Amino acid sequence: MAQHNELGKKGEQLAVDYLRENGYAIRERNYRFDKAEVDIIAVKKDILAIIEVKTRSTKEFGNPQDFVKPKQIQRLVKAVDEYVTVNDLDVEIRFDIIAIVKDKSNFTIEHLKDAFYHF
Repeated sequence: MAQHNELGKKGEQLAVDYLRENGYAIRERNYRFDKAEVDIIAVKKDILAIIEVKTRSTKEFGNPQDFVKPKQIQRLVKAVDEYVTVNDLDVEIRFDIIAIVKDKSNFTIEHLKDAFYHF
């Protein structure tokens, strides 16, 4: 497996661990619909948190969250709409980004809630 794929998988697992430690229940990982993949769907209280995980080995080219593009956001929204409809959910939905940067052997995790409103 390519090194960047391994880093991405490690980042997703770190994000899941972080979310669980902070009171989230994980409902889905890598949910796919059409051309979209939702990294993590989690629940905390009455909020369905849609989590996009971005992991980078350096901030040299920008922050991880800077790599979420408008087209990707559109696809995520469409996928989540399908997920909510199929599962007949009546919940508040929030789109978050978990940005992870590897610095030598340490990982820094930043949880950006309601992240798509910040673009």
